Amino acid sequence: MIMAKMTERMKELFETVGAAALGTSTSDGTPNVVPVGAKKIIDDETILISDQFLNKTLANMKSNPKVSVTYWEGREGYQLKGTVTIETTGKRYEETARWIEEMGAKAGFPLKSKGAVILKIEEIYGVAPGPGAGKQLA
Repeated sequence: MIMAKMTERMKELFETVGAAALGTSTSDGTPNVVPVGAKKIIDDETILISDQFLNKTLANMKSNPKVSVTYWEGREGYQLKGTVTIETTGKRYEETARWIEEMGAKAGFPLKSKGAVILKIEEIYGVAPGPGAGKQLA
C-alpha cells in the first residue's frame, strides 16, 4: 500500500488549526462528519485522533475503516484520506489517555480518552478555493 507524506507546511497547519473535520461512513455508505480537536501528528504518513465522544463515528470506523480528515484556515486547506485502526490498549493508547487527562485538567473539564484512532494517510488533496481545488497533492 502506498502511503502519502505530509509536507512540513501541511503538518504545521494541522497542528495550528483548532479542529479538523473527520468524515466516516457506514458500511452501506451513510456519511457522518464530526469536528475533532484532540489530534496530533505521529509522523509524515500518520496522524492520531483521540476518541472522547465518538459514537456513530466509532461504529462507522469499526465497520468501514476508510476515513477522511479535512482541515483549513482561511484559503489554505488539506484533506487526508486513508485507513484507520483503533487502539484501546498499549503504549500509544496510554500516552494518549494521559495527554487527554492533562488537556481536560487545563480546561477545567474532565476528559477521558476511550481510544487512539490511528490514520495511515494514503492520499492528500488540496481544498483551497480556485482552479486547483480538489487536486491530489500526494
